[in-house]
Amino acid sequence: MAGPIRKTKTSNWILPLIVLSQFCCTSLWFAGNGVMSELIAEFNLESQALGHLTSAVQFGFIAGTFIFALLTIADRFSPSKVFFISACIASAFNLAIILESNTFTSLLIFRFVTGFFLAGIYPVGMKIAADYYEKGLGVSLGFLVGALVVGTGFPHLVKVFTGEFPWILVLIITSVLALAGGLLMLIWVPDGPFRKAGQKPDLSLLFKVFKNRDFRSAAFGYFGHMWELYAFWAFVPVIFSTYALKHPNVSFNIPLLSFLVIGIGGIACVLGGYLSQYLGTGKTASLSLLLSGLCCIFSPFFFDYQSEPLFILFMIFWGMVVVADSPLFSTLVADSVSAESKGTALTVVNCIGFSVTIISIQLLNVLSNYINPVFLFTILAIGPIIGLISLFRVNRTNRTEFGLSPKNIL
Repeated sequence: MAGPIRKTKTSNWILPLIVLSQFCCTSLWFAGNGVMSELIAEFNLESQALGHLTSAVQFGFIAGTFIFALLTIADRFSPSKVFFISACIASAFNLAIILESNTFTSLLIFRFVTGFFLAGIYPVGMKIAADYYEKGLGVSLGFLVGALVVGTGFPHLVKVFTGEFPWILVLIITSVLALAGGLLMLIWVPDGPFRKAGQKPDLSLLFKVFKNRDFRSAAFGYFGHMWELYAFWAFVPVIFSTYALKHPNVSFNIPLLSFLVIGIGGIACVLGGYLSQYLGTGKTASLSLLLSGLCCIFSPFFFDYQSEPLFILFMIFWGMVVVADSPLFSTLVADSVSAESKGTALTVVNCIGFSVTIISIQLLNVLSNYINPVFLFTILAIGPIIGLISLFRVNRTNRTEFGLSPKNIL
């Protein structure tokens, strides 16, 4: 069970600044998804562009996290400066989507590069938080990942309020926000008191961390969680559209509901962080995995049942439990390695985890042509099942730092 947050001289205002910066910069992640229908119409793209453009960001993030981890950038250089430079470049390539000369190929490239430099934002933001909060990291990362979640859903909300304006306004707003977030981090968040800088690249570190049993258990739990998370987020508008097609008398404000379902996960991350202080980090993560897995399995029943309020409540609940465990897995990863390798460990786990998201997103993309969409999302249950198995293995070793034991996993 995590202890109270260890205070530093600036800790009262540092965490809100990190959270705000993370929110501003991670709004770039689904900026393309927020205007996907407009992109498809503007550039004459096929309907499957949703999966391909989403995967391009994920591919970019994977490549970026691999390079950042390989060169141990987050451990060797000032994390705040890395964050700022990454935010500037990512915002520029996000804005490039508005160019009239774009083709499908150029859009893929721009989303790829945006994803590449998000590797200098999301895991580096977690590294900065770990440098400030040695104890009670679960709560701190709960706020931080919560900011990522709200930032991810934010483009959908921007679209709601800019519906009568050109779609490029969504991209302009998210790029400006990202630049502001990078500046905020650079100016107001210096290196944390618990930071221990690495001296040189250590390629063997990428493999050494996996020799740690605690690290492996947390990592594979995270990989199972990631199988479901981004595929669910990417297809939230599709899920609402599918329900509306099945029940023609239903009328959804899909952009608003998409923001609500994704964004409410930010609250769940914070609540999960506080709950983990009482139940234990691993137990809280396993509970979240179990509930999200059940949502996948029982989703066909909610598709079939005609009740608009019930379906919205189901989606909101799914949006909460699908991501509540994300900061908890990051906490387990960070706590399982030494201070000088936290940045690399978090980055390499993110790299592999986001590789998993591409497989699940593309699998849904392909199977959507062959499977009744009502049953399509049951496939996502594979991830939570794998994650629960990974956490259950920890039980049998009675390792209390994960907050798990055979008698209290559920």
